[in-house]
Amino acid sequence: MKTEQQYFSEGMPIEDYMEQMTVHKDDCFNVYNSFEFPQDEDFISLLSERNPHILVVTEDWCGDAMMNNAILRRIAEVANIDVRVVFRDQNLELMDRYLTNGGRSIPIYLFLNDQEKVIGKWGPRAPQLQEYVLKEKSKLPAQDDPTFAKKQKDLFSKITKENATNDQFWGWVYEDISRALILALA
Repeated sequence: MKTEQQYFSEGMPIEDYMEQMTVHKDDCFNVYNSFEFPQDEDFISLLSERNPHILVVTEDWCGDAMMNNAILRRIAEVANIDVRVVFRDQNLELMDRYLTNGGRSIPIYLFLNDQEKVIGKWGPRAPQLQEYVLKEKSKLPAQDDPTFAKKQKDLFSKITKENATNDQFWGWVYEDISRALILALA
């Protein structure tokens, strides 16, 4: 069984991952280029000092990953930390170690220290976004309703568009990722 550090070592840099995306590439780069990075000197100093490595488990068809990975990349570039990506569907053994409510929800970010140990994790959504998604899903008809599949698809499309354009969502993601990293590095 491979360690998280082995997956990290074999992973691709997040920059390369974003360049090879096919499904949500334009939206991911929209978030990446449009996100206004907060003045957060203490946080960036902590990251630069402690130099965690971050292993991302993701897929490029995921609307949450599209937004979250762009913001994580900006954090990594400002703090000069290494972020590597592995694909969920090609690494189910790793993914199954970090299930969310029993599911393979992505993205998952694993924070590793300089001793190659997992010191924290984040994902797949900021709490405010999870609350929003659950509220929107509660409006869907019952699963046995003939319109359910179309309405669910429309909802996921709407949420993905919002993920690509709503800077309030981006702020929530940044705040929650930074909170998780600060706790992991404390």
